[in-house]
Amino acid sequence: MIDRASAGRQDPPFRLSMLIYDKRYRSLTFQVIVFILVMSLVWWLINNTITNLANLGKDIDFGFLFSRAGYDIPQQVIPYNSDDTHFRAALIGLLNTLLVSFLGCIAATIVGVTVGVLRLSNNWLFARLMTIYVEIFRNIPLLLWILIIFAVFTEITPAPRAYRGEEGIDLFLGMVAPTNRYTAIPAIIAARSPGALELGRIAIPWLAIIFIGLLVAAVMLRRAINARASRIQERTGQRPVTWPVNLALFVVPPIALWIIFGLYLEIPQLAGFNFSGGISVDNSFVALWLALTLYTGAFIAEIVRAGILSVSKGQSEAAFALGLRPNRTMNLVILPQALRVIVPPLISQYLNLTKNSSLAIAVGYMDLRGTLGGTTANQTGRELESILLMMLVYLAISLLISGAMNIYNSRVRLKER
Repeated sequence: MIDRASAGRQDPPFRLSMLIYDKRYRSLTFQVIVFILVMSLVWWLINNTITNLANLGKDIDFGFLFSRAGYDIPQQVIPYNSDDTHFRAALIGLLNTLLVSFLGCIAATIVGVTVGVLRLSNNWLFARLMTIYVEIFRNIPLLLWILIIFAVFTEITPAPRAYRGEEGIDLFLGMVAPTNRYTAIPAIIAARSPGALELGRIAIPWLAIIFIGLLVAAVMLRRAINARASRIQERTGQRPVTWPVNLALFVVPPIALWIIFGLYLEIPQLAGFNFSGGISVDNSFVALWLALTLYTGAFIAEIVRAGILSVSKGQSEAAFALGLRPNRTMNLVILPQALRVIVPPLISQYLNLTKNSSLAIAVGYMDLRGTLGGTTANQTGRELESILLMMLVYLAISLLISGAMNIYNSRVRLKER
C-alpha cells in the first residue's frame, strides 16, 4: 500500500545553501573543503621549493644516480668499487640496512622473549636481574648505547698483532678473534663446491640456494604434518607425536649437506698484520647490531611480559589441574593466547628497529643513510633528491614489514567458533 502522504511529498529542488544546512550534504562539503585546503598547501610547498631551487640555479634531477660514486664502502653484500655509480652505492647501503635490520629483529625477538618470560620467573635473582636489564637499556638513548658498545670494541679489544706468537692472546673458543678494527669469525667452506649462480657481477653460491630451498621445504612440510595431526586430533581426540619428524626436517638436511659437500670451518689465521681466512666483520656493524638488539629487546621483553599477564590466571591453573607441566602450559596454553596481545606492538618495535638503524652514521657503518643520504648527497649537492629517495625507501620497507606482520597477526589471533 502506498502512503498517500509520502506519495504526495516531493523533495525540494537543490540549492547551494543545502551544502551547509542540509545534513545529507554537510559532511561531504566539509570533506571536500579540507581536501582542497590540504592539496593547496602541498602545492604551495612544492611550488615554493621548486621556485627557490630554480633561483639558486638548481632543479630536481635524479641523473646523479648514474654518475661515478668515487668512494669506497668497507662492508659490501654484493661486489662494489669506487668506479661504480651512486645508484649501486645506494643499493649497497640499502642491503646493509636490510642486513642489520633483519639480524637485529631476529636477535631482539630471542632476547625479548627470553627476558620477558624470565621476568615472571619465581626465581628472585633471575627476575631482578632481568628487571635491571630492562630498566637500564630502555631508559638510555639508543645513540649512547651504540657509541658505548663501539668504544668497547675499539678501545678494550686488542690489536690483531696481539694474537701473534706463542705468548699471544688465544682466539675466543679457538675460533673468534675480536680486535680493535674488526672481529674475525670462521667461514663455512665447501671442499666439493657446487659452484655459484652468476648474475652479472653477483655470484650466489649454489650451496646457499640449496640450503634455502631445503629450509623452505622443511617449513612447508612441518605445516602439512601439523595440519594432519590437528585433523587426526579433531577426529579421534588423540594427537600423534610430531616433534621427532619436525626436528628431523630441520636437522637432517644440514647434516646431509655437510657430508655431501665436505663442509668445514675455516678458522681465521694471523698473517702479517691482519687475519686471513674466515670472515672479518667490521666493528661498526657488530656495535650497531648489538646495540639495536639489546635496546629493542628490552622493549620486546615488556611486550611479552604484558601479553603473558593478559592471560587469565585460571587458564594456567586449569592446565596444571589437567596435569600439564609448566613448560607445556606455557607453550600450549599461555603463549598462543598471549600472541594476540604481543604481535601488534611487536610490529611497531620491528619498524622502530629498522628506522633506528639509520643511527649507523654515528659509528661509520655505511647503510642507506651513510651512502645515499651521506657521501652521495655531499658529493653531488643533490640533498633534496637524496632525502626524498631515502624517505620513499624507508616508507616501502616499513609498509612491507607492517603488511607481513599483519598477515601473521591475522593467522594467530583467536578465531571464534
